[in-house]
Amino acid sequence: MLTVPVRQLGESERRAVERLLDHDPFAGAQVAERIAARGLSWWRAEGRILGYGARRNLESLCWLGGNLTPVLANEAAVAAFADLLAGEERLCSSIVGRADAVLGLWDRLSDTWGPARDVRPNQPLLVTDTLPPVPADPEVRQVRSGEVDRLFPAAVAMYTEEVGVSPLAEDGGRSYRRRVNDLVRTGRAYARVIDGKVVFKAELAVVTKRTAQIQGVWVAPEWRGRGIATAAMAAVVRDALLRVAPTVSLYVNDFNLSARRVYERCGFQPIGTLATVLF
Repeated sequence: MLTVPVRQLGESERRAVERLLDHDPFAGAQVAERIAARGLSWWRAEGRILGYGARRNLESLCWLGGNLTPVLANEAAVAAFADLLAGEERLCSSIVGRADAVLGLWDRLSDTWGPARDVRPNQPLLVTDTLPPVPADPEVRQVRSGEVDRLFPAAVAMYTEEVGVSPLAEDGGRSYRRRVNDLVRTGRAYARVIDGKVVFKAELAVVTKRTAQIQGVWVAPEWRGRGIATAAMAAVVRDALLRVAPTVSLYVNDFNLSARRVYERCGFQPIGTLATVLF
């Protein structure tokens, strides 16, 4: 019997949630951004925040929406979250967060939530707070509002390559196009365009007061191995640090050695390991 039950948190506990997220500002960045924008009311946030710990001593969180994301979840919290979630239908498309918590959840949920389409157990989490030590590509810039049609095919190619399924498969890509459009509208999408074609792209997919998290890094296949990625990434990191947040973070698959070399050249340092379970 669990002595510390899991409970759904509401707006009255927002300060406690924000304090907890400040203890893991990089792995919990996506949850922090969501709460800053929409609070903890499930009908506004399009998800639920589950809490573990005494009412006056919140120990860990678990965001349950499009993704399932544990934050600061030790073994006892993982067991408690899994005990609750095992009785619910899986609606999330992935489990993502610190590797020990994600893999612990999956070990307990796989019998009822499985099978997974892919499990990525080792994704280094990288952070930098200094300008890149390598020159930035002056041709990398923010994508303009009238260039969504130019960016969208590159975004679809990146998503399909990275996730393993096309974002066009569900609802014809309408929701994904809205996401790309929002990134452009808010100044978070970057690209290098040559002869009218996007050859490099990246975006600040998550922005909080503590970090800007880069995702969606992609180089057109015909341009790979030609040395454009390092300078292009340096341009994104430089702009993000000067304009957006005090740190820049990202996570990368451990087997993507070429990308890891690019990030190392741009000054990123490892601070932990994430894992992702994809459905």
